[in-house]
Amino acid sequence: MKNYTTYLGIDVAKLTLDYCVVTDDQELERGQILNTEKSLNSFLKNLKKTGHKLEEMLFVFENTGIYSSLLSLVLSENELDYAQVPALEIKRSLGITRGKSDKVDAKEIAFYAKRNTDKITLSVLPEVNLQQLKIVFAEREKTIAAIKVFERTMENEMFLSKEVFGSVKSINRQTVKYLKKQLSMLDDRIKKLIREDETLYKQQQLLKSIPGIGEITSVYLLMVTKGFTAFTNGRKFACYSGVAPFEHSSGTSIKGKTRVSHLADKKMKSLLHMVSLTAIKYDPELKEYYTRKKSEGKHTMLVLNNIKCKIVYRIFAVIQRESNFVNLHKFAA
Repeated sequence: MKNYTTYLGIDVAKLTLDYCVVTDDQELERGQILNTEKSLNSFLKNLKKTGHKLEEMLFVFENTGIYSSLLSLVLSENELDYAQVPALEIKRSLGITRGKSDKVDAKEIAFYAKRNTDKITLSVLPEVNLQQLKIVFAEREKTIAAIKVFERTMENEMFLSKEVFGSVKSINRQTVKYLKKQLSMLDDRIKKLIREDETLYKQQQLLKSIPGIGEITSVYLLMVTKGFTAFTNGRKFACYSGVAPFEHSSGTSIKGKTRVSHLADKKMKSLLHMVSLTAIKYDPELKEYYTRKKSEGKHTMLVLNNIKCKIVYRIFAVIQRESNFVNLHKFAA
């Protein structure tokens, strides 16, 4: 991390961006701009005109999903240093606070950046194909949820008369049929996006060589790891996924059980759970490990969590080696 002379904290909202500029000594200015491309480019030009050296400025803002996407895009296009920081991280760094406003939040984000420059990791805008993959996958998730909602209507058929239920039966079936068609189109679009990127396609094939990992899990892994550029090792990804165990103790009186953290990507954790259940059925090595630990009296969820960690390390091993997973268990004497 290079040395910065100015820190700009931004509180992101749907329509507006509150900002605050601080230096090592004091707060310089604050204000509000529209969350539009034109307004952002004009804001950067005004910063230059007022004497700010943008190459020596660090822009920091909370990761608010789609609302902060435009800000990331504009800063990336202008080759400026910026960091998207989890909102919880900033909130916990503030200590005890009273009240809340966007102006105050922008100021706190700026001072957070100033205090934690050595800890902040600069953000990089994902490649276009990864951005496309993310939004198409999100549409797929919403479509699946919609299908489940409309399919539940059919449960009413056994409790209502034919005359009453008949008023929605055909419409409901047509809706479900259409949604399933859309789901198929989204799946095809996801496959096409991955095939068009040589690196992503190769990584997906490597991931699918691991017992238990299928199409959807491999796609989600590519998304959250940004093509395995966002995480340097399996331990960090295990922490992100909520499967890495942490000690829980203090002094001589508190000796809690080692446990995982609830701060995790719940979708990723759920997928890893399903992968682990499949793996203990079809992977001889993990099946033997599961059986052995259960016979020793270990709790089922503890053993499954250990298997999730093993799978995470397998994932990073095949990606780093750039070779398919090989189950050496079958070669054991």
